[in-house]
Amino acid sequence: MTTADIIRKVRELEIKSRKLSNDLFKGEYHSAFKGRGMSFKEVREYQPGDDIRFIDWNVSARFSHPYSKVFEEERELTVLLLVDVSSSALFGTHHQRKKDLITEVSAVVTFSAINNNDKVGVIFFSDQVEKFIPPRKGRQHALYIVREMLTSAPKHKGTNITEAIRYLNNSCKQKSIAFVLSDFLDEHYEDALRVASSKHDLIGIKAYDRMDMILPDVGLLEVEDAETGAVAYVDTASPYVRKEYEEQFHRYNDECKQIFVRAGSDLLHIGTGEDYVKVLQKFFAHRNRR
Repeated sequence: MTTADIIRKVRELEIKSRKLSNDLFKGEYHSAFKGRGMSFKEVREYQPGDDIRFIDWNVSARFSHPYSKVFEEERELTVLLLVDVSSSALFGTHHQRKKDLITEVSAVVTFSAINNNDKVGVIFFSDQVEKFIPPRKGRQHALYIVREMLTSAPKHKGTNITEAIRYLNNSCKQKSIAFVLSDFLDEHYEDALRVASSKHDLIGIKAYDRMDMILPDVGLLEVEDAETGAVAYVDTASPYVRKEYEEQFHRYNDECKQIFVRAGSDLLHIGTGEDYVKVLQKFFAHRNRR
């Protein structure tokens, strides 16, 4: 990808993401992720309907008229994106790769957070943490994040979600909103996830491709594991093989969901080529009803 291509793609993602975050997600995002509490703002004259518990009796006595304390939400939040850049994310057969889907969703979340004056940071991970962008505010910081997502070249191919989550816990001491964007082709991350969920508001976004779920009937197929390089032959002409392949996909999806449920966190599933806007809107609306 040339420099001109990168600039064009960053601009396209900014326009699309800002439009979505302004038109669709501004209110939903704000409501879905609450601030850290309420802080005193000012005192004003008492109005019918004000909670009498918030009457400032000292000021009321001074002016011989009731006055109420006004509070506002401490809005500023920190959002951390844990972005899977392993080789399996490069797979995609339906309009886009999993990496492209993860980048688009990450861009929408980034601009939604920036529009609400929240800080955003990113942890890029494969089987180790590849790069950490500390949380900051502002449009230029959001553009930098998107540019890094488009151009990041990981040094390693594997996936280690535990390592990424441990880095989150060590690098971010205050409670944050953490999105883990991955295909979750990994094991043994449940304990780390449970610890992180006790400290942070953690949401998983599982990206998948249609061919992760359904094998085409094309006869004997040579396949290679993108992360380990292992080669195997699969007889896609066999109905039993195709059925077992699809059932295994659903079993693994259910297992991932249960891991997040036990940790007290949410997990979304989004397919390549799918309308992720509807998935995010449904999630935000569900959060608002809690």
